[in-house]
Amino acid sequence: MCWSATADLVAGAGISAIGLACVARVRRARDLPLAALPLLLGAHQIIESSVWRSGGGTGPATVAWAVIALPVLALWVPLGVLLAAPPRARLRPAGTSAAGLATAAALSYSLATRPVTAEVRGHTLGYVLDLPASPLLIAGYLLATVGSLLLGGDPLLRLLGALVGAGAVICALLWRLEFVSTWCAFAAVASVVMLAWVHRRPAGGGPPGPVQPAAGTASR
Repeated sequence: MCWSATADLVAGAGISAIGLACVARVRRARDLPLAALPLLLGAHQIIESSVWRSGGGTGPATVAWAVIALPVLALWVPLGVLLAAPPRARLRPAGTSAAGLATAAALSYSLATRPVTAEVRGHTLGYVLDLPASPLLIAGYLLATVGSLLLGGDPLLRLLGALVGAGAVICALLWRLEFVSTWCAFAAVASVVMLAWVHRRPAGGGPPGPVQPAAGTASR
């Protein structure tokens, strides 16, 4: 979320461009879902610019925003981490993927049976959805998204998880004050981290190996 329609549109376009670069650099099909995450985040910001322009409400843009933010991300992130992990390190991502699947199913049911409304609150947008057992759903959502990144075993994914977790806390505090929404800035930083992750992934998908001396160069 950004603080205006223009900010959301500009941030969304920039994040989407990073997402295209991530996808273009992928060398292994199993890395593609996680590498495409910035594309999803960029589309999310662009959709929210339409929510701003419509003044909130319950229109298609609001529903699309909630679908991406809630069930799609709850399922996309842990499954992406699971697919990208080497076979010997898939136990923990498998657990967070199961949590993500259950959480996404519950959130999808809520979106299908209850209205979601967007409200303009100063320089923020508030989204209202009546969720049953909301503490449990929030815990499952955080485990599926932040938890899967922290437990993924890759240093850059752990960094991404820490950034997302910190960003969620800061943005929630600012949102409660109705001061300004800053999630788009964290989404941009997260996308840059994803680009670095894609860049360092070897073609085989295993951990990066040692740098070999160039041909014709004597090693010491």
